[in-house]
Amino acid sequence: MLEYIIQSFAFGKKPQGFPSMQSPSSDIKVKVVGVGGAGGNAVSRMVTNGLTQVDALVLNTDIQALAHLKSIPSYAIGPDTVNGMGSGGRPEVGRRAVKESQEHIGELLEGSDMVFIAAGMGGGTGTGASATVADIARKKGALTVGVVTLPFSFEGSRRREVAEQGLRSLKQKVDTLIVVENDRLLPSLKGTVTLERAFDAADDVLRQGVKGISDIITVPGMINVDFADVRSVMGNGGAAFMAYGEGKGKWAAIEAARSALANPLFNAPLEGATGILFNVTGGKDLTLGQVHEVAEIVRKAANSDANVIFGVVQERRMKKRVGITLIGTGVGSGQQAAVAKESESSISLSDAEISRLMGGANRNGHSHETLAQTGKLL
Repeated sequence: MLEYIIQSFAFGKKPQGFPSMQSPSSDIKVKVVGVGGAGGNAVSRMVTNGLTQVDALVLNTDIQALAHLKSIPSYAIGPDTVNGMGSGGRPEVGRRAVKESQEHIGELLEGSDMVFIAAGMGGGTGTGASATVADIARKKGALTVGVVTLPFSFEGSRRREVAEQGLRSLKQKVDTLIVVENDRLLPSLKGTVTLERAFDAADDVLRQGVKGISDIITVPGMINVDFADVRSVMGNGGAAFMAYGEGKGKWAAIEAARSALANPLFNAPLEGATGILFNVTGGKDLTLGQVHEVAEIVRKAANSDANVIFGVVQERRMKKRVGITLIGTGVGSGQQAAVAKESESSISLSDAEISRLMGGANRNGHSHETLAQTGKLL
C-alpha cells in the first residue's frame, strides 16, 4: 500500500483515500487540555515551542499553579470543593472538583473535533479529573485522545498505584490512550541531569505526540491527511504507543525511522498495532526518496493488515534533518504477546535491506528532487 502511495505521487496521481497535497481543512477544531499540574506544564511547553493551529487550555484545582501560566487560558475547577487550594494529591478530590465544574468544561469544549487530554498520572487533579474531562469531550462528539505520563519509579510505589488506577478509569473514556512511562526515558538521560530537566523531558514527549498528530491535520504541508482518516486509526484505537526519531545528514531519513522504532518508549512491537499514524518532518530540502525510505522501513515493521496513514510537514528549522513521529494504536495484550518473540526482528531491517535503501536513493529518479519540486506535477 505504501509503495503504491509513493509511486502515485511520483507519477502525478492522487492516491485514492490517502493523503492529499491540499491544505488541511480550516474547519477542523483541535484542542489540547492540560489537566492538573503536570498536564498544565506539558501544555505550557507545547505552546512555548510553537504548537500551532491548536487551541490550548489548562484545568487545575490549584490557583497558584495556574497563575504561572500567563499566556494560556486557564481555569480553576471545583471552587467550592477545594477553594483554589489544590487536591492535596488525592484523586477523589480531583473527581469531586471536576464534577462541580463539568458544565463549564462542556462549554469550553463545545464544537471541538479533536481533543487531547494531557496529564500526569499519580497526583490528585490529573489522575482524578482526566477521565471526566475526556468523557465530556467524547460526549460532545470529539475524537478524544489521552496523552499521559506514568511516574518515575523514584517517586514511590504509592504514586504508581494511584497512577495505574487513574489510567484504568481514563482508558474507558478516551478513543485512544497514549501512555509514556517516565522510567523509559532514563536510558536517554544522564545520571547528572537535574530533576527539573528529567520532568521537562517527559513533558517534551507529550508535546511531540500532540504536535505529530495535530500537524498532519491542521498545518498546511506537502502531504496532509483527511480528518476522517485520522479518526479511522485513532477512533476506538484503545491502547497506543508513541515514539519520535530524528536523523541528519546523508542518511537522515533512515536514521530517523530506525531511531523511532528503536525508541525505548515503544513498549510493544509495531507489528502488534492495528492502526499506524506517522508524520514525517523535514526542511525544504526533504526529498521524495527520503519519504519513501521512511515509509518502507515502517512498512517492514508493521503488520500487513494494519491501517496506515501518514503526513509530511516542512519546517525551516529541520534543514538537512528528518524527524518522524510514530503512533501505533489498537495494541491489545493478546496481540503484544503474539508478537513479543519477534520484537527485535519486527523493528529492524537486515543489512542487505538497509544497503538496498541507501543504494536506491541514488538509483531513484526522483530521490534528489525535493518534495516541493515533485509537487509541481500534482
